[in-house]
Amino acid sequence: MQHSFFIALQFLTRIPVNFSIHYSDKCLGQSPLFYPLIGLLIGSTLWVLAILLPEQHSGLNAALILSTWVLITGGLHLDGLADCSDAWAGGLNNKSRTLQIMKDPTAGPIAVVILILLLLLKWTALQSILEQENSLMPLFMAPLIGRMSILLLMLSSPYVSEKGLASPLLTYLPKQTAKILSLGLLALCIWFSSLAVILPSLLLVAVIRYLAIQRIQGMTGDVYGASVELSEASLLISWILFYG
Repeated sequence: MQHSFFIALQFLTRIPVNFSIHYSDKCLGQSPLFYPLIGLLIGSTLWVLAILLPEQHSGLNAALILSTWVLITGGLHLDGLADCSDAWAGGLNNKSRTLQIMKDPTAGPIAVVILILLLLLKWTALQSILEQENSLMPLFMAPLIGRMSILLLMLSSPYVSEKGLASPLLTYLPKQTAKILSLGLLALCIWFSSLAVILPSLLLVAVIRYLAIQRIQGMTGDVYGASVELSEASLLISWILFYG
């Protein structure tokens, strides 16, 4: 299982992994089980940073926390959101054209606008959370919910390409274990916050799934990335609206 953990860590972050990883089909298939844990590790890093930063400058602190958040992941999920934004805008409701645009490494104006808006929402939400001074719990929960959304989509939706990067993950994913883990983590998230905070992110994941099934009849890595970013932002905003 340790190989699966390091596969997940290497894939979802830019944290150096000084470990000889065994890339078997079984290890690859088990690695998504550790995605929520990777989210907690990211959240722990953000929490420590928030504690260490001086309290007087909430706007600057929020920018530093968000920058660290992006750097830890290498912008992996932002890239997925950008690709999906361009693909959905330019795909003209056509599956093959949508997938073709997703593979294009260049970012169009729609992608740039969406990324700016998302980062602005995250920065504003982080600033509000820091100013509340009542709890830094959303710094843990947002990365957790974001990476758990990948697991939920893997369990509920087919993958578009049999030769895609995530195809072996879905093929060898221990689905029963993943379902139990997902339900347990959702229950814990609701316990430590509330259903009102968690529900918008879950509904958003359901909408993403619906749109992907309608347009391309399944998931891609870019869709997973978009789900991470949007569900993270949704969790932060829900927390502010509920507890603010």
